Amino acid sequence: MHPPLTLHRHPMCAEIIEQFQQCHLDHPLGKFFGKCTDLKVKLDRCFRAEKAVKRKANFEESKKLKERLQAYRKETAETIQ
Repeated sequence: MHPPLTLHRHPMCAEIIEQFQQCHLDHPLGKFFGKCTDLKVKLDRCFRAEKAVKRKANFEESKKLKERLQAYRKETAETIQ
């Protein structure tokens, strides 16, 4: 199973999504018998890579926010005393 195939949510995989959707249109019965499986595998790999990129970006952002929070807490602790 894959997430909804909207192009604006998956810009890294847009080309493969279009090919996969076209394969389903070109082969309405063949899609049930593995005609589009190779594109499905490519799509799954692309989604995994896209998720890894997003995960890394989110981790970096969280590190920055954590550092800002620690600096703020240290600053407020110093002003209270």
